[in-house]
Formats: sequence, structure tokens, C-alpha cells
Amino acid sequence: MNKQQILDYLKEHDIKHIKFAFADIDGVLRGKVIHTQKFTDGLDIGYGFCDVVFGWDSTDACYDNVNVTGWHTGYPDKPCRIDLSTFRTIPWQNNIPFFLGDFSGEGNETVPCPRTLLKSITKECEDMGYHPEFAQEFEWFNFKETPQSLEQKSFNNLEPLTPGMFGYSIIRPSQQSDFYFDLVNLLEQFGIPLEGLHTETGPGVYEAAIIHDHVLAAADKAALFKNAVKEIASKHGITATFMAKWNENLPGCSGHVHQSLWSKDKSTNFFYEETAEHKMSDLMKHYLAGQLYCLPHIVPMYAPTINSYKRLVEGAWAPTTITWGVENRTTAFRVLNPSPKYTRLETRIPGSDTNPYLALSAALASGLYGIKHKLPLTIPPVVGNGYTEKGNGSIAGNLLDAATTMANSSVAKELFGDTFTEHFCRTRIWEWRQFAKHVSDWELKRYFEII
Repeated sequence: MNKQQILDYLKEHDIKHIKFAFADIDGVLRGKVIHTQKFTDGLDIGYGFCDVVFGWDSTDACYDNVNVTGWHTGYPDKPCRIDLSTFRTIPWQNNIPFFLGDFSGEGNETVPCPRTLLKSITKECEDMGYHPEFAQEFEWFNFKETPQSLEQKSFNNLEPLTPGMFGYSIIRPSQQSDFYFDLVNLLEQFGIPLEGLHTETGPGVYEAAIIHDHVLAAADKAALFKNAVKEIASKHGITATFMAKWNENLPGCSGHVHQSLWSKDKSTNFFYEETAEHKMSDLMKHYLAGQLYCLPHIVPMYAPTINSYKRLVEGAWAPTTITWGVENRTTAFRVLNPSPKYTRLETRIPGSDTNPYLALSAALASGLYGIKHKLPLTIPPVVGNGYTEKGNGSIAGNLLDAATTMANSSVAKELFGDTFTEHFCRTRIWEWRQFAKHVSDWELKRYFEII
């Protein structure tokens, strides 16, 4: 709907309030409910939002190492602008109208907004003549817990939604059919249609693939998906977690990114070439070469938390080496080429803890880098075990190393700009500092009595 149609809808349905939100640097949705009069008044100039939302971490602790905002700036308001094309209603909240926003436009030149970054990279892609088609899939664990019980149990001895390892089970979803079909049906009504939803290997773990879309819409759906799943789960007394690795003895949770470049009219998949080796066009080879080349410079965009790196270990269905293969799930990049319609690249580094706007920005920007620089695909595809193919390098093993490399990288700054790269890397180094000063249970059990 256009602006007038939306205003007419609000009037015809006597709607007094709307809800809007945006994603912060960690992908956490921040927002509020406002009166429709305020909504109408701010459509052109935006809605003042304290820029502390880009000056604190996921626990609302203020960074002491960033420049874009802080005590030194007084934490002023910045105009958050609603994107009317994101209009939908929330079926589990009395169909209140909902919009996504971002910090684009005048007055936001230094705001490190993830959605604004993706919009900029998307424009570059479209200016090059391509339609970017993307999707992100997620795995996550579900528990019969509430925020209160998690605190009371100190996050120990948690009860999973279902017991045991039972991937692709038909029985398990049937035993939780109210929750399972609420996910399917309510997400569809919310404008996030799923291509598939099934159990994965692990107690209470699900995997969902979101139907592909234009890259910005795909990122919007991915960000909303994670929040919506948590809200729907809560209705059933369930807590959903998108941690990359919540338990050392269980599989991690992926957030793989699927992507392809098409003609503007979406009639031709530019990644497919029938007579080429692996049916990969030269454009796809350049795109993949760009992702391989840029990967060491941008790992925190795919692995943004301390916990991300607990998933990126050998034999855990997550990559550790700079590799690619055709239908190979042990490599960092997997080529799928069953037909022109479905030929695509899967970037397998991201976990489910990613900020979708940043993961998709990283994938698209690095792919375009390969196209712009006409990078040749010199790394051969892996046939067999990608974990042993370390000749082209390995993925950083922790957040500090990854963030330090990115902070000093001219490639990262070319992809994302100096301001965003500096701010983002400083937030990741802050995250490492919070972890480094923490005394863990492992340390107590290992050293308390004996040392």
C-alpha cells in the first residue's frame, strides 16, 4: 500500500495506535507503540529516537570506546524513518499495524544503522544492473521455560521442548502441534511465509527456511522472524533461543544465507550457465571469488558474538576453512545448481545469532567486490572433507582476532565505509572485553580447590 492507502486503512479501521521497530547493531529490534497522529506527523521528518540505541550493547550497557555517540555527545535524538513498504499487522497482537524503520536520510549521516548499510549496498548492486535475490534460514532451540524460570535456574538444568536427537521428525511436531502450526500460520499472516519448517538434530530444535525475496525484504523478514518466533513461543510458555551454540555437547544453530543475482525483470538467473563447469556462470565465479577473498576481513559480520565461535569448530556442521564446494556441507561456501531457477550460493559461516542486515550486507558486498574487481576463481572446489583443506586459510577462532583483523582491513572499509567499520569493530572489541573479565563456572570448577 502507498502512503494514502495506509492512512485510509487506519482511518477506516479506527486504529489509534501503530507499532514500529528497527534493528540495532546486534540485530535486536528496538521500537515503540505510538498514536496514529504522531505516526502521521512524522512520516516525512521521522520520529526522534535517542541514539543511545547505537551506543549500548545487547544488555543496555553503554560502550566506552565508540565515537558516534556517548556521554561526550549528550546522546541526542536522531530521526528514525518508517519504511511504509514494510507495513503488516501482527496477528498475535490484535492485528496492530506494524512497520520497520531505519536511520537513513538527512541527519543520520554518522549513524551506524545496519538496515541503512544494506540499503546502500543494495543500491550499488541494482545500479550495476542486478536484482539480488536472498534468503536466510535459521535453526534454534526451544525450551519449556520462561524468562523468570531461566533466571531462577541460573540457566542450568533447562527443560527442552522435546527430548532426544530426532531430526526431521514427524512425531515431535505433532506432540507440540499448537505451537508448531502457530509458527507456520501466524508467520504466514505476518508476511513471513516459510518454505519449510522441521525438527533438527537436538532436543527441542527446529529449522525454518524463509521463502526467498529481494535482499532488503529478505533481511527484514529474517530480522522479524527471530523476534516473531520468540513472541509466538512465549504465548505457549516456551522460550526460543537463537544462540549459535548453547551447549557444548549439542549441535550449533546455523543462519545460512542463500543468494543469487538475476536480471531486473527476474526472468534470468545470472548465476546459471548450462554449458559451464558446475553450471556456474562467470558472474557467479567472480561473485564467489569475492566472498572467498573478503571472508578473512569481515568474519564478525557473520560471527558477531563470543558464542559464535563455539559453533565454528571441526565436525560440527559449520565451516572452519576458507573453502567452497558443490553440494558440500563441510565448506564455507556451498554451490547449489539443480536448475536455472534454484541455482544459488549458500554462505555457511553465519550462525542463527547473526544480525540479518549485517550478514546479508557482508555476503552481497563481498560478492559484488569480486564482480567489480573481476576476481578469478582460483581456489578449486573441495571434494570430500573441507575441514582438512587448510591451504587457503582458516576462519578466525575468536571474536577478538576477527574484530582486530576487520578493524585494520582496508577491504572492510571499502565494503562498508570507514564510519561503520570503525564503530562496528569497536562494539565487537567491547563484547570481548566484557567476556574477558568474566569468571566462568569452568574456571571455578577447574581452579577453585586444586590450584
